[in-house]
Amino acid sequence: MSDNSNPYGGYGGQMTAQAHFGGAPATPAAPVALVKDTTTAGFAKDVLEESRNQPVLVDFWAPWCGPCKQLAPVIEKVVAEEKGRVKLVKLNIDDHPSIPGQLGIQSIPAVVAFVNGRPVDGFMGAVPESQIRQFIDKVAGPAGADEAAEIEAVLAEAATLLSSGDLQGAAQLYGAVLQADPDNAKAAAGMGECMLAAGQHERARELVTGMPDEHQKTPEIQAVSKKIEQMEEARKLGDPTALEHALALNPDDHEARLKLAKILNVSGKREEAAEHLLLVMKRDRTFDDDGARRQLLEFFEAWGPKDPATIMARRKLSSILFS
Repeated sequence: MSDNSNPYGGYGGQMTAQAHFGGAPATPAAPVALVKDTTTAGFAKDVLEESRNQPVLVDFWAPWCGPCKQLAPVIEKVVAEEKGRVKLVKLNIDDHPSIPGQLGIQSIPAVVAFVNGRPVDGFMGAVPESQIRQFIDKVAGPAGADEAAEIEAVLAEAATLLSSGDLQGAAQLYGAVLQADPDNAKAAAGMGECMLAAGQHERARELVTGMPDEHQKTPEIQAVSKKIEQMEEARKLGDPTALEHALALNPDDHEARLKLAKILNVSGKREEAAEHLLLVMKRDRTFDDDGARRQLLEFFEAWGPKDPATIMARRKLSSILFS
C-alpha cells in the first residue's frame, strides 16, 4: 500500500505545527502579520498584549532618518525569515512621540524588544543582519529550540502509543516527525518498531538501511537492526511445538532450548525466552561456549535497558553469575 491510509507507507500523519503568522505582504520582505505599523492608541494591543505570545520588536523610526531607512529592509527580512519567532512593530516617533518619550528614546533608529508586556532589551543604530539575528536569539531563544522540544514531545507520545499496542497512532506520529526531520534516528527506529510489530519486516529493513551511515550507528537504529536479524534467524529454527516436544522428552536438550528461546523472543514472549536461556546457564555454562549468556546479552541489546524483561533477566543473571 502507498496511499495515506497506510501509516507505514509515506510515513502518513501530520505533526501539529507551531502557529506561524501570515498574510498579504506589507513590504517585499515580510508578511503583514509579522511586520506592522502601530500608533499610540494601538501600542498596548500591538505590542504589550502581543508580546505575551512571542517577543515583539519595536522599531522607533522617522521619515527623515537615513539610518532608519538602512535598518528597515534588513530587520524586516530577518523577522520574515524567523517565521513567527518574533514580530516587528514600527512606530513613527514624529507622529507618535509620547511612547518613545516615556521609554527615554533619544536617538533613532532604536529597537526595543518586549516580552510578556515589558521591555527586556534593545539596540540602537543600523546594525548588520548578523547582529539582528544574535539579538533575536537572545530574546527568543536559540533558533530551532521550540521545534526540537515539540519533536521530543511527539516522540514520547509515539513511544507511549507503541507500548500500548496502538500501532496506527504511533506510526502516524513517527511519520510526522520523519516528514519534519527525515534523518531523525529515534523516529526512524520507532517507525521500524511499528513495521516489525505489523509483520512488515522487509520494509523495516529498508527503512533502517536507508538511514545515513552515522545514524545507523545510533543505539536506537542498531536495536531495530538486531531485532530484524533475530526475526530472520528465528524463521529458520523450526516449529516451536516440535521444540517444546523435544524438551519434554529431554529437558537437557540445550540446543532445542536455545532455538525455542529465539522463537519466543521474536513472538514477543521476552520473559519466557529469557527464562529458557537462564535455565541453560544454570544447567551447563559450558554449552556452546557459554552461548546462552551471549544470546541473552544480545536480547538485552535489542530490548533496551529499561524493558521489564531486561530488568528481570539481568537480576536473575547476576544471581547466577555471582552466587
